[in-house]
Amino acid sequence: MSKLPDAKPDCSSLLGYELFAQGREACIENIVDRIAGEGDKTWLACLNPHSYAVAASDVEFDRSLRSADWLVPDGVGMVVASRVLRKGIRARITGWDIFTGVNRALDHRGGLSAFFLGSSEDNLSLIERRFRADYPNLRLAGTYSPPYMSKFGDAENSRILEAVNAARPDVLWVGLTAPKQEKWIHDNLARVDVRFVGAIGAVFDFYSGRVQRPGALAQSLGLEWAVRLAREPRRLWQRTVVSAPRFLFDVARGVFRDDRPVGRR
Repeated sequence: MSKLPDAKPDCSSLLGYELFAQGREACIENIVDRIAGEGDKTWLACLNPHSYAVAASDVEFDRSLRSADWLVPDGVGMVVASRVLRKGIRARITGWDIFTGVNRALDHRGGLSAFFLGSSEDNLSLIERRFRADYPNLRLAGTYSPPYMSKFGDAENSRILEAVNAARPDVLWVGLTAPKQEKWIHDNLARVDVRFVGAIGAVFDFYSGRVQRPGALAQSLGLEWAVRLAREPRRLWQRTVVSAPRFLFDVARGVFRDDRPVGRR
């Protein structure tokens, strides 16, 4: 069994992961400061009960999540688990929060740019139209719609890297869905010429309008997952039937142990 990762500043350990615990605004401020300042390139990933359960049997995904500079508690389940296990996470931070907050702050600063990797050409066209209207002072450096495959071959990966690096964006938003997007970032971070990379998955569809995000009431009650499940049961059933029980079981074990599930990692 591998040891727990070293504690990171501003984070709280939950079920073996170091999650950012200082809230949405602090996270956005940290990211924007790193984009505008000097230092190494950084990236962000989101952790929810489903991705937690998937990472339990996917070593590469688990390793990728742990390498993120910011791993945020995306999902009411993470907040509930934190309270049950008496940890320091008091609010969820969604990919949507990070996407809109960082873009808004960079638009206010001006002189910076962003690139979108993922989704279809049609969806990217919708994103481009809205992005230019919402953030007129944040340049859209480019977009790239890769072919659908579980893992990119060397030739396709080279094309992706060439497209991103030729555009020289400050920010790279990646919407390839988990765990593919996190693995890709982990494997290619050193090869992309950007300041910050955000793995934000479903945000691409929400932002384009192709998929309607659950309303404010569902968001405030932490029931976005239920609304999405009702809308897309075929695609999302595994999150409830398989992932949720695994996550809840590990939380229950954490009550009686040190919060790291025995036999995990």
